[in-house]
Amino acid sequence: MKRETFGAIDIGSNAIRLLINYIETYEDNRIEYKKAAFVRVPIRLGDDVFLRGHVSVAKAEALCDAMQGFSALFRAFSVRDYRACATSAMREAANGPQIVELVRSRSGIAIQIIDGETEADTIFAAGGLKETLDPDRTYLYVDVGGGSTEIVVYACGSKVEARSFRLGTVRIFSGAESPAEWQRFEEWLREVARKWHPSGIIGSGGNINKVHKLLEKKSRECIHAKELNALYNRLRAMSVAQRMEQLYLNQSRAEVIVPALRIFTDVLCICRIDTISVPCTGLADGIIHELYRQYAPDAE
Repeated sequence: MKRETFGAIDIGSNAIRLLINYIETYEDNRIEYKKAAFVRVPIRLGDDVFLRGHVSVAKAEALCDAMQGFSALFRAFSVRDYRACATSAMREAANGPQIVELVRSRSGIAIQIIDGETEADTIFAAGGLKETLDPDRTYLYVDVGGGSTEIVVYACGSKVEARSFRLGTVRIFSGAESPAEWQRFEEWLREVARKWHPSGIIGSGGNINKVHKLLEKKSRECIHAKELNALYNRLRAMSVAQRMEQLYLNQSRAEVIVPALRIFTDVLCICRIDTISVPCTGLADGIIHELYRQYAPDAE
């Protein structure tokens, strides 16, 4: 058995996530990804960016503190390689390049600001979907983040179309989304439904993962539209405090879960889809899979 250690950092609009995985390969070519460490820090960069257009000094300092800690963890775990990717909030921040340089000078970590399509492709690279995808059907891969929603259309096992929208949970909770973006989102979904007739959704993001747990679903068990709509109506009738108390959600999750459900229910309704599969993988998982394939291209 051979073991490699890789790391990933996902700098989102709602939270910063660190993932360190052991990847073990065996003589019979089996590969196992084992979580060595996971840290989530709810810095909420989107609170600044979506309302004021830049990352504040306070949040920049919090980001640097987190990244310095992550750098120490990479050394402690003897990580062979890692990658740090930033998404919607950093894409839109007027001082994004300055923040990237500040983090590099403080922690030694170089951040890559990636576009929406690259984000969706990287998440999809995490795999785990072979049991979910029927090559004869069309699916929508829907990743709902803090600042944006990425949707990829997969038909016959291949990507045929993709689009990123400035509709994310932190953006919606902050009241910073544009009505015109909602219109663009819904018009595109209607066109996708007419053209491709998708029959299922593959849901990605922390909120849909949490919903899967709240509904007490087993691994690989789908969420049905009726269940999701019922949960959405229940949660939006509750205050943030009630969601925290009754469902044991932290404040950050209690605030953003309803905007996430709004987006998912919209997709289900417009495209007349009944099920969501939830592989429970994210950007950090995809980064690690891509890194491993980079070092061992024939291993997967």
